[in-house]
Amino acid sequence: MKKGVFWITLTCLVVISLVLASCSSSTTTSQQTPTTTPSTTSIVTISTTASTIVPTETTSTASVVTATTTSTGNWWDNLGTPQYGGTLTDDSPQNITNWDPYLNVSACVCYSTYLEGLFGDDWALNPSIFDFSTGFRPTDDVTGLLASAWSFPSPGTLIVQLRQNVYWQNIAPVNGRQFTSADVVYNYDRDFGLGDGFTTPGPYEANNALTPILKSVTANDKFTVTFVFDTSNVENILESMEALNAVPIVASDAVSFYGGNVNSWHDAIGTGPFTITDFVDGSSVTMDKSPTYWGFDERYPQNQLPYINAIQLLIIPSQSTALAALRAGKIDVMENIGIQSDQSLKTSNPDILHLTMPGAQGLSINPRDDTVPFNNINVRIALQEAINLPQIASTYYNGTCSPNPLTLTSYSLAGWGFPYEQWPANLQTQYAYNPINAKALLAAAGYSSGITTNCTADSSADLQVLQIVQSEFAAVGVNMSITTMDPASWTAFVFNGHKQTGLAFREAGTLSLAFQPFVQLLMYQTGFPANYEMASNSTLDGLYAAASNATTVDQVKTVVTQACQIVTQQQFVISLLNPSSFNVYQPWLKGYAGQSYAMQGGSGGILMLGYYGSRFWIDSSLK
Repeated sequence: MKKGVFWITLTCLVVISLVLASCSSSTTTSQQTPTTTPSTTSIVTISTTASTIVPTETTSTASVVTATTTSTGNWWDNLGTPQYGGTLTDDSPQNITNWDPYLNVSACVCYSTYLEGLFGDDWALNPSIFDFSTGFRPTDDVTGLLASAWSFPSPGTLIVQLRQNVYWQNIAPVNGRQFTSADVVYNYDRDFGLGDGFTTPGPYEANNALTPILKSVTANDKFTVTFVFDTSNVENILESMEALNAVPIVASDAVSFYGGNVNSWHDAIGTGPFTITDFVDGSSVTMDKSPTYWGFDERYPQNQLPYINAIQLLIIPSQSTALAALRAGKIDVMENIGIQSDQSLKTSNPDILHLTMPGAQGLSINPRDDTVPFNNINVRIALQEAINLPQIASTYYNGTCSPNPLTLTSYSLAGWGFPYEQWPANLQTQYAYNPINAKALLAAAGYSSGITTNCTADSSADLQVLQIVQSEFAAVGVNMSITTMDPASWTAFVFNGHKQTGLAFREAGTLSLAFQPFVQLLMYQTGFPANYEMASNSTLDGLYAAASNATTVDQVKTVVTQACQIVTQQQFVISLLNPSSFNVYQPWLKGYAGQSYAMQGGSGGILMLGYYGSRFWIDSSLK
C-alpha cells in the first residue's frame, strides 16, 4: 500500500519563495587549483505509468476498550503490546499564536493533532528499509492518510481517492459531518488562490509556493479529487503533495462561520485524532483523544486509535528548563539536545533512553561568492584546507559524527547525492587539512600578506566551533572577526537581506541537506532568495529544469548527483561537519524511535505530532 514523497524540514525554507529569479552565468574562476568539471547528464524520456495504492479500509463502529495483538511474524512483534490510557507530555520552545495554518503554519506548532492531510508515513514499514529519521520521505515510503489511493492517468494529472469513513469532529458548526472531496478542493483553492472565491495565495502559501505549481483542483465526485500541475514529473509532484507541511484540511464551514479564519483554540476543528480542550497562553496546551476518530493501527488493524488519552504540550523556551523537567519525569521526550547534555543525562538518569540521530543540515561557513576575495575559488579552497575536520570530529564532537566534508545532499539519504567515498582523489585533496598549501593558494591569489574579513554569526548557533575555525584561519593568515546577531536580526540581515560583505554562519548551514531533493536543487540557483552566498553557476542553474523534465526517479537522482558534484567542485561554501543530534526519552514511551517531526519541530512546528502521537503508547507499569 505504498506509493510514491515538500519537508519539511526544511526549516530555513518554509518562509521563503520557492520560485527562481532569472539566472546568470558563473562568476567563480579557478586560478591555481583546477576542479573537475561534472559531466553533462542526458535526460532520457520514458513514459510515465499510472500507479495506484489501495490500502484496506476499516470502518469504526465502536471505541476499542483494550488493545489486542497476535503473533504475526511481523517485525514489530517484539515491541510489546500497545496499551490504552495515559498522557503523553511533550515540550515546545515556541508559543502558539495561531490555530489556522492558512495564516502562518510556523505559529501553529501543534495543528497536526487536530488537522490532517492527504498523506502520512508508513507506520508498518520496517525501519531497516527506511526509519523516517529525516525530513525527506522517499516517495515509496509514504502512504495515504485522508487519501486511500492515487494514480497518474496522464502526465501532470494526479487523481486522489479519499477515505469514505472519515468524519469531522463533533464540534459546532461542523457537527461531525462526513469529510468529502469538497473539503479538499476548498482548502487547496483557499491556500493557492485557485477558486471558491480565492484569487490569490493565502498568507502562508504566498511565501511558500507549492513546487511544482498547482494549476487546478476539482472534485470528480464526493470522494475523488483531480489535481493538475504544470509539470509531468511524478517525483516533483509527489515530493510536494506528500511533504510534511503540505496543505492540512480545514473545515470550510468553520472558516465561513468564523469570518474567514479559524484562529481561536476554541474553534479548532479537524478530522484528526485529538481535540484541543485547554490552552494557557505561553504555558501549555491540552489535547484529548477524539472519541470518533476514524483511524486504526496499521500494525494491529483491530485497534482503534489513538492509544493515549491525551497529549499535553508544555511551552518551555529554555532548553535547560526542559531538561530539568525531563530529569524529573515531567516530560516524556526531548530531541536535538547537545552532546554534553546527552552525556550528563546518562550519568544523572541512567534509565532514560538515548538515540543518536543524523543532523538535518550540516554546518558551513558561507562566503559572499560575488565579492572580493571570495569570488576567487582558490581563496575558498584555501579556507577549506585551513580547517582540520577530522580533529574537530574526534575532539570537539567526541567522535559522534563523521569527519568527512559535506556536499549538497545529506549522506543519510541513501541512494541520493554524491557520497564522499565517490569523490575523485583530487577533490578529496582540496577538502583535506593542509595549512601549508592553504597559504600557498592565498599567496598565488595575491594575498601573501593574508586576508582580513568578518563573519556575521547567528548568536543561537554553536559559536565555540566557529571560534575553533577562527583560530585555524588565523594560522594561515586569515584574520576573521566575528559579529553576532540574534536569530531574527541575522535572518533579516543575511538570509533575507544579503547585506553581509564577508562570511556568514548559522546553526543550519547549506550543506548536507536532508529535505526534498527538488528543493535542494534550488539552494544555489542564481537569484534564489535562500542563496545568500550569491553563488552563480550556469550549469547548476539548468539542473532544476532538467530534473523537472525527467520522467523517472532514477533520472532525478542522476540530476541531483550532478548538482552535488558542481556544488562540491565549485566550493561555494566552506564545509564544516554534520554533528549528530541526540534524542532522549522516558522508558515508558513506546513506539517512539526518533521519527522526524514526531515530538519536536523546526519553524513549522511539530508536523507529525498527531500522526505519531496517536500511535505511540504509554506503558503505565514503567512509570
